[in-house]
Amino acid sequence: MLYIVFRYLHFLAIIAFAGAIIIENMAIKPTINGEDARNLAKVDTVYGISAFSVLAFGLILWFMVGKPSEFYTGNLLFQLKLFLFIVLALIAAYPTAFFAKHRNSEADSIAVPGIIPLLLKIEMFLLLLIPILAYLMARGIGIPS
Repeated sequence: MLYIVFRYLHFLAIIAFAGAIIIENMAIKPTINGEDARNLAKVDTVYGISAFSVLAFGLILWFMVGKPSEFYTGNLLFQLKLFLFIVLALIAAYPTAFFAKHRNSEADSIAVPGIIPLLLKIEMFLLLLIPILAYLMARGIGIPS
């Protein structure tokens, strides 16, 4: 029963995480105003909380409930999935810093550095890869012989 609860919480966090990335990608423009900056900062806060939740519930599933931790630890695809999640989190640092910096801005025009839309697109791409790895893991692919 505990496994089901944490698996469900993990999925809810993943959905919020994906939603935040999608919204950020849809809302970012070369120039934003103060209201856009405040809204993007709010979405980015949801992104951060959901990313932390995905990690926390994932660690609980890995080490505390469900399958033995060795099932995941020895799986190359799991290691790749975890690596991509860490890369995704590191890539998100720069856009997060930008959104936080302009969170209280009242400016009519804020130039968005060109790297931010690119980083957000890379985050989306990584987010597309991670579930594929999870699907393959669930099918037993990557388990050492």
